[in-house]
Amino acid sequence: MERADGGRVVLCVLCGLPAAGKSTLARALRRQLPLRQGWDCALLVYDDLIPEEAWGRGEPPDGEPPLDSAWKRRRRELLRHLERLLRALRSHPAPPGPAAAPPSWGRFLSCCAEQGLLPGRGGGPGTRPLCLVLDDNFYYRSMRHEVFQLAHSLGFCQLFLECPLELCLQRNRLRGSPVPEGTICRMAQRVEVPEPEKNPWEQNSLVLSSSACAPEEQCDSGLMEAFHVQIINLLGAALENPVKQNEENTEQKEADRAICAASTVHQADQTCRRIISQTMKEAKDKNVLPSEMKSLAEELNKLKAEFLEDLRQGSHVGNESGQQNPTVDPAASVLSSFQPVLLKTSKSDSFLRWRAQPPLTPARGLWNRDAG
Repeated sequence: MERADGGRVVLCVLCGLPAAGKSTLARALRRQLPLRQGWDCALLVYDDLIPEEAWGRGEPPDGEPPLDSAWKRRRRELLRHLERLLRALRSHPAPPGPAAAPPSWGRFLSCCAEQGLLPGRGGGPGTRPLCLVLDDNFYYRSMRHEVFQLAHSLGFCQLFLECPLELCLQRNRLRGSPVPEGTICRMAQRVEVPEPEKNPWEQNSLVLSSSACAPEEQCDSGLMEAFHVQIINLLGAALENPVKQNEENTEQKEADRAICAASTVHQADQTCRRIISQTMKEAKDKNVLPSEMKSLAEELNKLKAEFLEDLRQGSHVGNESGQQNPTVDPAASVLSSFQPVLLKTSKSDSFLRWRAQPPLTPARGLWNRDAG
């Protein structure tokens, strides 16, 4: 994204366990990017922006932050504030506040103003690239994906600080306000490392090991120096490859298409089973010989298997692009596949009764007929 003043923006999400070195790295980026790379850099530290009362006191009994609903509400508020800031950076006026501004909005504005981020209030950032660093644990992938969803037309990247649990606990004990150790241990069990090979939106991600660093207050410059080239390359790649507005929609469409295909095959299978069951029942009622019953069952099941395989490959309801073909009636495809056997075994009355059921509608689903 190009800001109204001509600069571009990269959202950089820091993630990892408490005491892994995220805030240390954030401070190093804030200080060294302007000096060494000619970037502007600003920090949004979640611990500073989410009030202490949202965290409560003591260890949470279920592994989540205390007063879970209050904590989640504050995170949602912060995400909305971030969205307003990004809109302001695009259009240049100061970010409009919510109608009934919560206290978190004032804290957010103050944080932005102190770092010269507010257009119209001190001029805002210059024309240099801006790295906006979000400093939080972001241990669930879904937390990071929420930020990615705001990043259309911006650069987006992730820096994951990897550090052994025991070392995090050791560093945590040296803090003035340590995080409860139980919380860190439970977080370690749930943390989700970026997987760019599985998730295209995580392609600009870097996993860094901070275990070689000394305690936080001693390794500020060392941490940045150890990974300087890798981090600069990551930021550069994110800057030159901003998130396209339809990228998220494309991924969601692919996921929806896969779910829809699986559901269609399942419902088609149920429909085939009902046809076969009804046909076999009527054959038995008409005293068809056992040997013929066996042949009929084998032929119908063979047809069912072939039809479902064709359906999986898209031969019946899809075109080459995987999109549903609106000119093909899926129910008619099932019936046309079974009709020759039904007619050959004098079961056309069963076929006609099934066909006479109410027509399928999109609201009821492709195969949503009652078993009766």
